[in-house]
This record gives sequence, structure tokens and C-alpha cells, in this order.
Amino acid sequence: MSRPVPLNNIDHAGLRVIPARGAAYGDAAMFAPVFPYEFRNVQAHYPIVFIRERTGGYRPVALFGLEEGQNLFLNESGWDAPYLPMAVRMAPFLIGLADDGREKRFEVHIDLDHPRVSTTQGDPIFLEQGGHSPLLRDVSALLSDIHNGEQSVRPFCALLDELGLIEPFTLDIELDDGTKGRLAGYYTIAEEALYALSAEQLGRLQAAGALQPVYMAVASLSQMLSIIARRNRRAGGAA
Repeated sequence: MSRPVPLNNIDHAGLRVIPARGAAYGDAAMFAPVFPYEFRNVQAHYPIVFIRERTGGYRPVALFGLEEGQNLFLNESGWDAPYLPMAVRMAPFLIGLADDGREKRFEVHIDLDHPRVSTTQGDPIFLEQGGHSPLLRDVSALLSDIHNGEQSVRPFCALLDELGLIEPFTLDIELDDGTKGRLAGYYTIAEEALYALSAEQLGRLQAAGALQPVYMAVASLSQMLSIIARRNRRAGGAA
């Protein structure tokens, strides 16, 4: 359950956010949404794949594990990767839009039931005088970036789909201990179709700012080997 409300310095003056990472703080997820302009940072650590949404469109995600509820980047020390995707960093905050009848205005919301929200530990959201803490200033900038990034996802994926650059994939996995499994239901960049694009089609990708993210997504698939290596270490009892 969640309880999102608009954040304000009166009702929420004493709230704090626990910075720790772990399953107890909602981080035990197999994947998280990512945005095209963060693909360069994401691809250095996580495979970037696509999921099919109920609307029929696609959405890029960073893969953290090989099965539901598994995050192989979590260990006793926290999150074992230098870069955390923006959608991971935003919790327990959310993007809200206030409508005063004339225009919709961006505002920060918070999930009061999120396990990282506390009144006794963590970083303060507001200063004693009611001003924004460094945490809240950073979060406001992050949410603004996410809001802008969200606007890019649909046209980015629609263009890839139009050019035939998204295809389903299945990965059969055999771990060191002999355990076998299959990763299915996800999509990747269709490399053969990418390399067969005409100059005009490549120009469309470039003009849309999509060419670099596409190649970053392709490069990210090499991280699938590191995901499997993490799973093997976990099976062997290592962190």
C-alpha cells in the first residue's frame, strides 16, 4: 500500500528519509524504469531491455535480477553499483501535478507509508526554519529531470517500433551449480535491423536524439554476463 500526499513544511516538518538501500526499503525489484538520456550511465552497470505496457507501447528498464523480486545488486552493505537509476533514487518521493484551473503545476509528493520515511532517523526533508534541506533541493531537481525524461519515453519507443528496432528475446541460462532457467517476456534492440537502416532512417534517429541511446542499449547487453556472474556468486553463498 502507498499513501501519496503533496509535501509541505507544516504537516511534514519532522519527516526524514533513510538513505540506506536494501530489501527492507523497497529495493528488491527485478528491474526499474530508465530514461533515454541516462542510458550512457545505466549501460555501464545494468542490461537495458524493454517491457511491453498494457497500452501496447514499450518502456525501457534496467535489469537487476533474473527472476521476480530478485535484485542481485543488493548485499549487506547496500547497493553494489556506483550508479542508481533515477527512478530508484526518487523513492519515497513522487511527481505530482497541481491543477489550479489555468495550468498544471509540478509539485513534490511523498509516500507517507514508504519504509524509508521516518521521524527518528535519516536525512531531514525540511530545515528547522521550514526551508528546503539539501535533500529536498536534490530531490526536486531529480523529479524535474524524471518528469522531462518521462515525456521522451513514448516518442523514443514509438520511433524504434516504427523502424522495426525492437524485437523479443529469450535467454536460456545454466548456472554453475547446474540450475537451468529461462529469461523471457522482454525485448531488446534488433541489431540486424539497426545495422540495415538507411541513411535517412539513421538521420531520423539522430534528429530525435535517439541514436546514441540506441547504441547504449545495445552495448548494455554485455552486462547480462555480469548479472549471471552475480547470480552464480549468490548461489555459491557469496555476496
